[in-house]
Amino acid sequence: MASENSPLLAYRLLGEEGAAFPPNGAGGSGVASARKLSTFLGVVVPTVLSMFSIVVFLRIGFVVGHAGLLQALAMLLVAYVILALTVLSVCAIATNGAVRGGGAYFMISRTLGPEVGGSIGLMFYLANVCGCAVSLLGLVESILDVFGADVTGPSGIKVLPQGYGWNLLYGSLLLGLVGGVCTLGAGLYARASFLTFLLVSGSLASVLVSFVAVGPRNITLAPRPGTNGSSVPPRHGHFTGFNGSTLKDNLGAGYAEDYTTGAMMTFASVFAVLFNGCTGIMAGANMSGELKDPSRAIPLGTIIAVAYTFFIYILLFFLSSFTCDRALLQGDYGFFRDISLWPPLVLIGIYATALSASMSSLIGASRILHALAQDDLFGVILAPAKVVSGGGNPWGAVLYSWGLVQLVLLAGKLNTLAAVVTVFYLVAYAAVDLSCLSLEWASAPNFRPTFSLFSWHTCLLGVASCLLMMFLISPGAAGGSLLLMGLLSALLTARGGPSSWGYVSQALLFHQVRKYLLRLDVRKEHVKFWRPQLLLLVGNPRGALPLLRLANQLKKGGLYVLGHVTLGDLDSLPSDPVQPQYGAWLSLVDLAQVKAFVDLTLSPSVRQGAQHLLRISGLGGMKPNTLVLGFYDDAPPQDHFLTDPAFSEPAEGTREGGSPALSTLFPPPRAPGSPRALSPQDYVATVADALKMNKNVVLARACGALPPERLSRGSGSSAQLHHVDVWPLNLLRPRGGPGYVDVCGLFLLQMATILSMVPAWHSARLRIFLCLGPREAPGAAEGRLRALLSQLRIRAEVQEVVWGEGAEAGEPEEEEGDFVNGGRGDEEAEALACSANALVRAQQGRGTGGGPGGPEGRDGEEGPTTALTFLYLPRPPADPARYPRYLALLETLSRDLGPTLLIHGVTPVTCTDL
Repeated sequence: MASENSPLLAYRLLGEEGAAFPPNGAGGSGVASARKLSTFLGVVVPTVLSMFSIVVFLRIGFVVGHAGLLQALAMLLVAYVILALTVLSVCAIATNGAVRGGGAYFMISRTLGPEVGGSIGLMFYLANVCGCAVSLLGLVESILDVFGADVTGPSGIKVLPQGYGWNLLYGSLLLGLVGGVCTLGAGLYARASFLTFLLVSGSLASVLVSFVAVGPRNITLAPRPGTNGSSVPPRHGHFTGFNGSTLKDNLGAGYAEDYTTGAMMTFASVFAVLFNGCTGIMAGANMSGELKDPSRAIPLGTIIAVAYTFFIYILLFFLSSFTCDRALLQGDYGFFRDISLWPPLVLIGIYATALSASMSSLIGASRILHALAQDDLFGVILAPAKVVSGGGNPWGAVLYSWGLVQLVLLAGKLNTLAAVVTVFYLVAYAAVDLSCLSLEWASAPNFRPTFSLFSWHTCLLGVASCLLMMFLISPGAAGGSLLLMGLLSALLTARGGPSSWGYVSQALLFHQVRKYLLRLDVRKEHVKFWRPQLLLLVGNPRGALPLLRLANQLKKGGLYVLGHVTLGDLDSLPSDPVQPQYGAWLSLVDLAQVKAFVDLTLSPSVRQGAQHLLRISGLGGMKPNTLVLGFYDDAPPQDHFLTDPAFSEPAEGTREGGSPALSTLFPPPRAPGSPRALSPQDYVATVADALKMNKNVVLARACGALPPERLSRGSGSSAQLHHVDVWPLNLLRPRGGPGYVDVCGLFLLQMATILSMVPAWHSARLRIFLCLGPREAPGAAEGRLRALLSQLRIRAEVQEVVWGEGAEAGEPEEEEGDFVNGGRGDEEAEALACSANALVRAQQGRGTGGGPGGPEGRDGEEGPTTALTFLYLPRPPADPARYPRYLALLETLSRDLGPTLLIHGVTPVTCTDL
């Protein structure tokens, strides 16, 4: 059943008085009045102007002159295919739900998460800031080429003084004009953009008409830089009008030196220049916060703008190839002025495109910055960008961006930075493609965009083509941008971000995990690939932290589940009390730094709940095969939350973000003598149930006494030298003979070996104690055991001890499930358990040089102490009435041994084959 707090239920088709809410979340933003731009003014116009930029007037001759018509068309086609692939992804994401302010940043962050989205959003913002500065400096240079005091051509109007300071002043004045328009709001910007669009369209129309109306003429070319104009005869280019010979000459490539830089042009360099001028497809998406219907306007307007600009570029390429010889195309990139019916109109177009590109970059940057500030990803640094006017205009972000652009203008020449700007744009485009690709691959049922002309093939091709173009344009800038994105992502990951956006990575992981779980066939399991898969039953984690970490070390890459049983009956409760507890348990897993799943259940008794968890925990081939329980004794519970540094809480009882402290989510430990949720009878019955289900059982006692360095995640090489003692025989059923080890004993050896493979236990020495019968010769069983250990690749020290005096070798074994030999009485069984306990304690303090012998004292040289003891856990008795006595014998056997694991294995776990 859906939660009553579902966001779907907060979305009403009608308001209280029957009025419809604004679409796409506009009504919830508090700035509904700001959403007033139409598709044409808000998307088509800014996108067309950004994709034209200054290239349409000053680089058509450059591209056609060097590459020739055929290669120029190929370049244009490849460039627009790359852009169209990204446009398809933008359309898909934009039509899949409400799009708020921030444009591409909003789409990326809400798909890939705040870490990747925030880093790319900041880079996209910086690209727009630098793009604005580049456009302004390009505009200043274009103005000074005509009106500058240092102009060398005969057509120059030497009015404006030149120099670094003057250029900075002109750029700052133009930035003030652009910033003033953007500060006054999107409405004024839209009107200014529309006026610019009319000027550019008129200028382009005059150029197109001039190609037809102007007759053939010779055009004097400016002298190349570095040459003495008086000693070099003037060069001429020819405008031939429509001429087949001219077209034929211009079909092939003719790469030569660029007269403005002196560099030799290649396919890659010309393609980079062309592509640099076309990267403006996000100009409309950046205005998503001001659009009436962004989910419709962004895809429709962007597609119209891309198609329109593509048609204009194709037309200009053909007209230039038909009418201009190669000398004119390569020698005068601004030849549109020379062939125009009215040259000043071309100048107006050049200035208008540069001005509009700077306005588009500045207002786009401010919207991205405002969205970043609203999401609070970078803290107080972006706090001023949150300020908005009464009409919803983020003037604080505009002023913030204006200041950064002014700083960039101080750099003066930005030829190198222009490539960096384009690379940053391509990173954002690749991220949009990646976002759409991730959504498509995740197969989430809620990803159903109304725009369907895309597939994962187009998204993947878009990602690859954007990355390829990045390295083609500037390998250094491409590598640097990816490095910067990684650093910003790491910073945001360390800082933490909102988790309510939804991560597509989780959907992708779910999709892949489900696929591989289906392929994990339990019928193909083999003993040589066996690994422990643990279910640890925890009553109160306050007293079980050391056991949580020890079990995490024992899992050896296998499944690890924390199970907890809440007592109750759902029939008598208004709601399930288990579901709200998951958050606390998951926080426990995070703080304890264990790799575990959490499984909680509701049951009238702990025993029944344990049965539930043993049966249903896990999925497919990943199900627990081993039950781990804390030992049932009278030791007072300890509160490890108070002493563990990872669980130190602030005094006010809240964690970062305002969530409750973990210590308030779990009850305090049980007071000594208070009633327990589990009786001794049910405890042993739970062990018996697990064995009946063919599960291995581990009972852990006194794990709180483990050395802290042994439970850490680091290496234990610097830790004090300790022993890990393994007793693979049943000490409560002493008998000699050849049956020195069984399936359970091998399971003990395997678990001890797994623990020794953990870095924190590398320095611990593994000791295996072999019990000899009273009449068994020393050395024979040890040799067999050493041979077995060699086959199993287990490095351990073997020690023989005499055990079982008074036992008769011919005594028959009892029925399956009994736990003492020869039908001994309670007093004799208790004495046997005490003797076994004394034997184990005697060996714990002995050095590694101790030979065979019983508990004859500790007169030998003192050696390392025992950190952990592995004991053979006998099966519970068949008669449930003897369960309490069985538990008492286990308590006697393991008393005062320090940290101890009593283990009973029922499945083969070792293999000597390759």
